[in-house]
Amino acid sequence: MVLTSADGSIRHANVSFRELFDREEGDLAGHRWFDLLEEEEGRAAARFHRESLNGHRPRRLKISITAKAFHLAEAEVRLLPDDDAAIVLVHVLSTEETDLRVIGELRTDNSDSVLWSLDLGTGRLRELFGPTPLGSLLAGNDRELDRILERVHPDDIARVRDAMATSFAGRDYEQRFRVFDRLGDERSLHVRARFVSGDPDRLVGIVDDVTEHVQLVRRLADRRRTEAEHGRLVTELSSKLVSATTVDKVMDLLSEEFLPIFGGHMAVAMYVEDNVLRTSPGTRERGNVGLIDGRRADDTNYPMGAVIQDRQPRFFESRAEVISRFPTAVDLMRHNDSKSQAWATVPIFGDSKVALGVWQMVWDRPHHASRDERALMLTFAGLAGQALQRIKAQQAELELADAVQRRMLPREVASFPDLDIATKYLPSRADWRICGDFYDVIELPGGKVGLLVGDVQGHGVEAAAAMGQIRVAFRAYASNQSDPGVVLGETNRLLTDTGEIVFATCGYLVLDREKGIMQAAWAGQPPVVLADLDGFETWEPETGPPLGVLPDTEYTVTTRVLDPSTTLLICSDGLVESSEVRMEDGLATVGAALSEHCEDPDGASHVLAEMAPAGRGDDIAILIARMRRPAA
Repeated sequence: MVLTSADGSIRHANVSFRELFDREEGDLAGHRWFDLLEEEEGRAAARFHRESLNGHRPRRLKISITAKAFHLAEAEVRLLPDDDAAIVLVHVLSTEETDLRVIGELRTDNSDSVLWSLDLGTGRLRELFGPTPLGSLLAGNDRELDRILERVHPDDIARVRDAMATSFAGRDYEQRFRVFDRLGDERSLHVRARFVSGDPDRLVGIVDDVTEHVQLVRRLADRRRTEAEHGRLVTELSSKLVSATTVDKVMDLLSEEFLPIFGGHMAVAMYVEDNVLRTSPGTRERGNVGLIDGRRADDTNYPMGAVIQDRQPRFFESRAEVISRFPTAVDLMRHNDSKSQAWATVPIFGDSKVALGVWQMVWDRPHHASRDERALMLTFAGLAGQALQRIKAQQAELELADAVQRRMLPREVASFPDLDIATKYLPSRADWRICGDFYDVIELPGGKVGLLVGDVQGHGVEAAAAMGQIRVAFRAYASNQSDPGVVLGETNRLLTDTGEIVFATCGYLVLDREKGIMQAAWAGQPPVVLADLDGFETWEPETGPPLGVLPDTEYTVTTRVLDPSTTLLICSDGLVESSEVRMEDGLATVGAALSEHCEDPDGASHVLAEMAPAGRGDDIAILIARMRRPAA
């Protein structure tokens, strides 16, 4: 210790002080104690000395002494009753204390951390090793706990206060919360402290700024959400490609719905038809697509033609790069949208070595296609190629089946001077032109006519072929037998004897054109609808099992008279029944429409086909007949 005047001039120093600074008693007289320190620390000690004498709360100042050896110490100034004198106490820290001080300084120097202590008796905070940049940014000169808590985020303040209350009761403290610094920016802090009992009790701890870590976690979470959304979108679009049923649909998917995945400005998909590039009508007006549509697919002066010929993808990051490789493409680029700055062009290929088309993604900025983007584009192009191959195969099958069905169904039904007849069939989907439903009108001896409607299980070529067999068998048996029940029985026996698993519902009605007598044999078909201008009713002939189920089935014949003013309808169940529509409701809808148009069978058939009360989930066959009134 040393006795000084008010200005810090040394009057007397004890032995320990003289040894610490390696000075004799005479050498110290008249010198101010803080002049013995290094220049910067001396100025800080002089301010500390004045503040202590001015009545500030006694505290300690950290100083470094390098006289004989380096020592870390703390100075404390105490004013004596004589206002002109003071005692300066210099506490030399032990080696362990020095090491802890150095570690504390390293921990807080130029870092986002604060080492702090809270006096639980007064609620005042202080930084253990002096001010730090983070401490100044968070608290500045504020030392009161309540003032500092005012900066805590409103959503976190209740939790922070609850945890602080438990610490006042003697527990350790640890919380993560958000605060607003003195600049108004939001920061995330991780605060930890230990309860230290004593006089007074204290919390001693660390504040770490974890804002960057929290932001990184948020960015990673956002990225995972984006990747998950992209994954969902990729799965959804892949499914759409696999289930596409037309070439135009495939081209539209590639041109419109894949843009969000790659962040592109525009996309173009072209397919090869007769060695010419074609696109769907919906994309023909985009950019310079109209100039490419109709261009030869083997024209390698342009990127698309080159990609189709060698099946190698091409990626261009700028307009200059495209022009340097394909100089003739400058004409296309003049007509192009000026926003287009980068291109990725990949072949659409299937199982063969010939490209089926080409797909181009366009960006409105210079863009480097990453490895993942390139792989994903090639994968989608491969799926598109498989879809195009499948569609072409289906088209070939449909053309064959269409030819088969045209041969199986009558081109024109028989006509009679005293009977108006209208027929129509519809496949279950708009993309199909074939079905297993059938109808026929058979001229019989004795002024009679046979009216037939049937429904073979399934769709496509096999159903059409089975339908043809059944219709031919019906005609053969009906030409030799006027009893409709016998005709149904013989046809059923033929189907069961062949050993093929083919089932068909069927309704066969023989009408005596002179007497109006109807004889009907039914095998699972919907009821007959009878309508006139006053309304409608349903007639349910006694029915047996579908054809092809039981070999020795006998079909009962039900008889009724058809009034000349009445129109009859025989239809397959696809018109009046589905999983969403009950047959009773479908028959009521059809009956009302038939009553309204009963005097015009041809018009009624068009109306019923347009209505399709049960939807288009199944094939539909319609046969409408009306006896003409005899002339007066």
